[in-house]
Amino acid sequence: MARPNQTPETRSVRLLKVGEQVRHILSDLLLRQEVHDEVLSAHTVSVTEVRMTPDLRQATVFVKSLLGSDEAAVLKALQTNTAFFQREVAGRLKLKYAAKIRFTADESFDVASHIDNLLGDPRVARDLGRTEPDA
Repeated sequence: MARPNQTPETRSVRLLKVGEQVRHILSDLLLRQEVHDEVLSAHTVSVTEVRMTPDLRQATVFVKSLLGSDEAAVLKALQTNTAFFQREVAGRLKLKYAAKIRFTADESFDVASHIDNLLGDPRVARDLGRTEPDA
């Protein structure tokens, strides 16, 4: 499932700042292994992006299991521990409302890899290397 096309101009600066703060908090929690889960302790998880809704009540967190191993198990473990993450984020951010966190797999790396493979195809390279004659 691809992310919706949004440019930074379509989102406010406050949404971007809060999303980045949430990303840092979640990354820190995962790095320090503060969540007591065997699956999350055994894998390195990268929080690539956090998108906040305009009312700051919901956060969509894009995560990627490094080395691409057991991505489904990691996502399930994150979803199981959502209450812990929400409580920690709410305590550290000091916002009026605690954001509901929804974890989803980040597929942008897969899309980029697919595009890279397409561009590396000899037939595409041949077409890209051909120059047009000057008129």
